[in-house]
Amino acid sequence: MSDATTVDEPLDKAVETGGSDGANKTDYSVSAGFAARLSGLGLSIAFSSYQSGLLYMVGVKPDGGVNIHQMAFPRPMGLHRHGAHGLSLAADDQILHMQNVLDPQERVNTLFDAAFMPRQSDFTGQLDLHDLGIDQSGSAVFVNTRYNCLATPDPRHSFAEVWRPPFISALVDEDRCHLNGLAMQDGQPRYVTAVSRSDTIDGWRDRRADGGIVIDVRTNDIVCDGLSMPHSPRLHDGKLWLLNSGRGELGTVVFDGDGKGHFEPQVFCPGFARGLSLHGRYAFVGLSKPRYKRFEGLALDARLAEADSAPWCGVQIIDLETRTCVDWFRIDGAISELYDLELLHGHLCPMAAAPGTPEAATLITMPKPA
Repeated sequence: MSDATTVDEPLDKAVETGGSDGANKTDYSVSAGFAARLSGLGLSIAFSSYQSGLLYMVGVKPDGGVNIHQMAFPRPMGLHRHGAHGLSLAADDQILHMQNVLDPQERVNTLFDAAFMPRQSDFTGQLDLHDLGIDQSGSAVFVNTRYNCLATPDPRHSFAEVWRPPFISALVDEDRCHLNGLAMQDGQPRYVTAVSRSDTIDGWRDRRADGGIVIDVRTNDIVCDGLSMPHSPRLHDGKLWLLNSGRGELGTVVFDGDGKGHFEPQVFCPGFARGLSLHGRYAFVGLSKPRYKRFEGLALDARLAEADSAPWCGVQIIDLETRTCVDWFRIDGAISELYDLELLHGHLCPMAAAPGTPEAATLITMPKPA
């Protein structure tokens, strides 16, 4: 399934999709400066939603309107941009590796300046894949939430274990701590987030309010604790950023000099925050509506009530210097949960194709002659 929706109006214009009877209707709206900001930064946004089964690419058309490209993938989760052309996606039982096949001057349908096409796949089986990265050798490193570890694809088996938290006593098929987030550094895994340090099946669900931790993969040390369902650790400008999702906070881990640290919130975001990418002074934060039991009863509920606000689904662009939301992309209706977010630098209006689609079958490219 491929679909492109256009948000043409510059001022908070909503575009509806769905059936004529209103079933599964989805409204998209943007802030007045959203398109201009993407154009000025020279980038577009990709984000995943396992709830809708779609990978979204939001960019700007040549005429200045906002374009939303949607492509169906099985349970899309972690995204990782790598190299000059690569974009990898954790999708249910596999990791799909896509490549942008267009040169800078080329376009698809006179509109798209990037076309991410499937080129390789690592079949892992259903491991509840979450965040992923690409290491120095070009291999995927992914969060294997079902088995509480970091892993890499194996040519014979479903996966090969790379690392597991020191408090996890065995490599077993039990989601014990809900390992989820991964920050890469110099082509190697550096930090991970987990909802708890539990070592019993499903133990993390009882620790959602304040059991969250950040672990240094290199040293095995827990460098930050007391978090509420943390996600999306990212290294940027020498700082470790993350989303303290259960409290709706974007912030940093401030290290105290002995390898340990504490979390300092910077901005409150009105939703369950998952998916983070940073560019210069801006943070792009994915937000979801906390509708399911695993999200209920968290401090986020009280903070939203205090602010007399409803939870968001969408993307907010945060100015890290002023600690304010300066632009936004909002989703209302049938879609309420996002997972990961990546920035596509150098591309203003991208598209993607899934295996088995007409787009993947018919767009044929080849290397240019030397």
